[in-house]
Amino acid sequence: MSWLKKAWMEFLSDESGMGVVEVILIIVVLIAMVIIFKEQITNLVNNIWKSINQNAKKIY
Repeated sequence: MSWLKKAWMEFLSDESGMGVVEVILIIVVLIAMVIIFKEQITNLVNNIWKSINQNAKKIY
């Protein structure tokens, strides 16, 4: 039984997977922010493209 307790304690103290968990949490937060601010992001991108197209017409 002591080997099981020792193996469990080693498993709990192992931090090799922490980087993966952190990356997944960051991705989840970014996706949530995109969902929350979808309309504002869309408006911003559309305004930028309109500005680029208007300025490009001036050059040509």
